Amino acid sequence: MRLFEDFKMKFENPDWSRSPELGLIDSILEQHPHLIGLLSEDFTVGKKPGVFGRKDTPSMEQIVRAAIYKELKGLEYRELEFHQTDSRICAAFIKIDELRPYSFQVYQKYISRIKADNLQKLLVELNKIAINAGIEDIERIRQDSTVVETNIHHPTNNSILWDCIKEAYRLLGHLSEEVDGLKYRDYTKQGKKTYFKINNTKGDNRKDLFSNQLTLFIKTINQVSNVIKKKQSFGIKAMIWADLLGEHIEVMQLVYDMAYLKEIKGEKAPNEEKIYSIYERHTDIIVKGARDIKFGHKVDFSSGKSNLVLNCRVLKGNPSDSKLFAPAIDAIIGDYGKVPRDYATDGGYASLANQSHAKGKGIVNIVFNKIVGSLGNIATSKNMETRLKKWRSGMEAVISNIKRGFNLARCTWKGFKHFEAKVLWSVIAYNIRVMTGHIVKLV
Repeated sequence: MRLFEDFKMKFENPDWSRSPELGLIDSILEQHPHLIGLLSEDFTVGKKPGVFGRKDTPSMEQIVRAAIYKELKGLEYRELEFHQTDSRICAAFIKIDELRPYSFQVYQKYISRIKADNLQKLLVELNKIAINAGIEDIERIRQDSTVVETNIHHPTNNSILWDCIKEAYRLLGHLSEEVDGLKYRDYTKQGKKTYFKINNTKGDNRKDLFSNQLTLFIKTINQVSNVIKKKQSFGIKAMIWADLLGEHIEVMQLVYDMAYLKEIKGEKAPNEEKIYSIYERHTDIIVKGARDIKFGHKVDFSSGKSNLVLNCRVLKGNPSDSKLFAPAIDAIIGDYGKVPRDYATDGGYASLANQSHAKGKGIVNIVFNKIVGSLGNIATSKNMETRLKKWRSGMEAVISNIKRGFNLARCTWKGFKHFEAKVLWSVIAYNIRVMTGHIVKLV
């Protein structure tokens, strides 16, 4: 096939032979330019021609290539900027002028614009190319979920109260630089002392300390409120900081209610009403079985026998695995237009309703690793059931490969939308690596 031939020619080149993954995706992007077009909408939204500065902004193709290179090499944006001039392969792959490289801020600006919805489309299109090349056939699917943590410290009521106080006075400090004569009382020192005392105190004394901290907390809210009342007289830059303070007050009020309910009244707030970080408010609490509690988001993966990830979804809240089964099947059939013959999952996905849904779609072998009650696996033979159970366990290796190989155990990108995008970029880079492994064996 043409993909194999183009890749073989690049692989014979000494530069590309050292980076076969880049050689493969370069061949794919050259043969399928519509892949770049899938992301072009995100690139042009909000883009206005500037009066000053450099006019030759990077093309969409350069941005996509830079994002792929970054993920495959596991780089930060500053490292990506360095690689432009340090690596001939990087410059050739991204298609930049080595004498006029772009800054890391430019790459971050445009890569961060690409949305998860369009990355989903790119993932599916790349998988279709793999299917046409004979790498995957959608005959056999396995499914499992994992937790990707957000980049926060372990949350406690004490630490979140202290974070709110720190953030309030950080914003007030920036505002005071823009407004002459701005006065307010700073309670940071007292709040820090109480924070450390609470950390080193056990028993009933903690309640008194929390009461003192909450009093300081209210005083901080009052200081911020008094400053915001004067914002009508502020300049444009000062208004921006004042608006951020207004948003922060809303968060502080929620945190106060949560801490007061637990630490003073001794009552538990529902998980959906809790805030686990004032910086990453989208963070969910995830408890899987009897394992440690994780703070982040559950991610559901489905892969085929080629180990390519065919479906990936970042979820909000902590839905049970059994609720993820039917949507994954529907997405795979809808995206690739083919009904799998075999479907194997962990026992957490097992239910009679899920089994009936899969059977209604035309799936022949439906195997759960563990079953309870009267539910039984559907398989053409006992041997097939055993083989599918063993094969399903390989899904854990796929997930481990993604999380360890592409730094996805903890996501450092900020905000839920960027969290989704980072997960999908990592999955796309993983799939490129898997495709390369299959094709290298064939050429």
